Amino acid sequence: MATTALAGGIENMTEAERAAFQKEVRAYLVAHPEVLVEAMDALQAQQQAQQADADKQIVADNQAALLQDANSWVGGNPNGDITVVEFMDYRCGYCRKAFNEVEELVKADGNIRFVVKEFPILGEESVVSSRFAIAVRQLHGDEAYKKAHDALITLRGQPDQANLEKLAGDLGLDPAAIFEAMKSDAVTDIIKANHAMADKLQISGTPTFVVGDQVIRGYMPLDAMQQLVADERAG
Repeated sequence: MATTALAGGIENMTEAERAAFQKEVRAYLVAHPEVLVEAMDALQAQQQAQQADADKQIVADNQAALLQDANSWVGGNPNGDITVVEFMDYRCGYCRKAFNEVEELVKADGNIRFVVKEFPILGEESVVSSRFAIAVRQLHGDEAYKKAHDALITLRGQPDQANLEKLAGDLGLDPAAIFEAMKSDAVTDIIKANHAMADKLQISGTPTFVVGDQVIRGYMPLDAMQQLVADERAG
């Protein structure tokens, strides 16, 4: 009865026919639960494809801000054929886990241009760390920033005044000048701009990587990053 009624359209079913049809569908799904798994897999694949298409467009629309932002540190090979952008937070466990692997990726490849986006999202300690790193770059340049960045991402203790003073001293820098620069609107504006870019890219966690026109949200092991770069080069 349900099959015959379906031929006329669900909207034309009587209440009794609709109830019978729903009962048959439920019985089928109970007997064949793998159908639900297949449907969920298909839905997930569709959503991932839609997200990937949206990411490509957003990355294309924001190429200059992502790749050529003068306020973001650039490492690796400045003339590399592939640019890897990382949105990171110093207090993020997965960013810390990825740190050595990203370093190895860039060093071993030799032709990757690496851009760091300071993206503090995990509380006040994250913000303080980013402000310190950005202030160091503004006062002392890229080399000093890299040393501060590496020290902060591997810092065992808290980024409190005592530890940051020690860090500055270890780098041969004046902590008082850095602390003063940390308060500036110039530092605030950089963090705000990175958050605005992350919002456009629908980035809510760290680490997040942009490689070519792809946005990879979350930690990736070294071999996966190497494959991603290889695939991007292959076109």
